[in-house]
Amino acid sequence: MTTAVVRLAQDVVRVEAADRVAIVTLNRPEARNALSPALVEALWQAMVGLGERDDIGAVVLTGAHPAFCSGADLKVLREATGRAWLRRLVDERRGLLLPDIGLPVVAAVNGPAVTGGLELALQCDFIVASDRARFAETHARIGIMSAGSIASLLPEAIGIRRARQLSFTGEFIDSRTALAWGLVNDVVPHDSLVPRAVDIAAQMALNDRKAVAFMRTTYQLTTHDTDVKRRDLEVGRFAEWLRSSEVPSVHGR
Repeated sequence: MTTAVVRLAQDVVRVEAADRVAIVTLNRPEARNALSPALVEALWQAMVGLGERDDIGAVVLTGAHPAFCSGADLKVLREATGRAWLRRLVDERRGLLLPDIGLPVVAAVNGPAVTGGLELALQCDFIVASDRARFAETHARIGIMSAGSIASLLPEAIGIRRARQLSFTGEFIDSRTALAWGLVNDVVPHDSLVPRAVDIAAQMALNDRKAVAFMRTTYQLTTHDTDVKRRDLEVGRFAEWLRSSEVPSVHGR
């Protein structure tokens, strides 16, 4: 087996590829893989590049220890340049952190997936979690409005009442609760997480690439109109929030 490793934007994202499966790793462990402008752009470009490769059939997205992703880097958002970047992200990409590259993407959640990190996981096709994973939707706790489809993707995964519970309280749930609620597809021992996710990705990558892409699009079309309306509503609400408030100091993640 041969493995190619690509490092992007000062190593904030690592890409490894072998046997038609790519592993994309968020690599800001000192910041718990918080979403900075450099990381978000490197992730986007890495995914676009993978979508253009004929030798890749599926992608696994994970984070460098100890977290999957702690959400947006609030140190950046306190600055005017950070607010401008966030506004551009919402205006130009409608809050999407991952481009649609026509390939299935498995989130391998190895630790906390919080706020923007939860949004990132939800934007993948499905989620496999370590038994150390934890999930939280803390926008209300830190005083910021979501623009990454939390209001549509989270209720779709766990139901509207549980989604409201997570959003209004900011509470954390463990991986077993996430499995029981339908947020994740599987929970595995921590050391088995990436091998399990790669195994699932490999099974998909062995299938006919065109057929898998066509099936993904079919699934997307079943909810397309609703998803677009919900995303537009959430982005509009974010713009309204941005006009009327300032990004607050961090109360905690």
